[in-house]
Amino acid sequence: MQHANKGSVELDGKGLRIGIVQARFNEEITDALAKACRDELAALGVADADIDHVNVPGALEVPVALQGLAERNRYHALVALGCIIRGETYHFELVANESGACVSRVALDYRIPIANAILTTENLEQAVARQTEKGRDAARVAVEMARLLASFQ
Repeated sequence: MQHANKGSVELDGKGLRIGIVQARFNEEITDALAKACRDELAALGVADADIDHVNVPGALEVPVALQGLAERNRYHALVALGCIIRGETYHFELVANESGACVSRVALDYRIPIANAILTTENLEQAVARQTEKGRDAARVAVEMARLLASFQ
């Protein structure tokens, strides 16, 4: 929900290593998501040298790249960035459902927080309206969940 009251918490990203996987499909949107995410990570203290950013063709390829990063066992959290805009066929549902389920599966299988900012919108206007806020949200979720999981050890 856009502009929802998400609560507030002080976040510190210093020392965290973050991996970002960005889909190129709808690249103008995903580039804006990535910029907002990286800007927010920097504002939270995550060093640019501690961010690895890879690109994949589309949302269905995001989970396998996340899995590859998770297998490296060097990240505190991962971020999934993509944009799926409804079209005239069932393809939207397939891509949205499968990418979301697989992102969650990677997070659970590897016990690593993944901030899922793969937008699913009805049209381009909705995607544009969400790109900055959701990119920032992804950064904040990654940092908060990395710290939370670290506290369990």
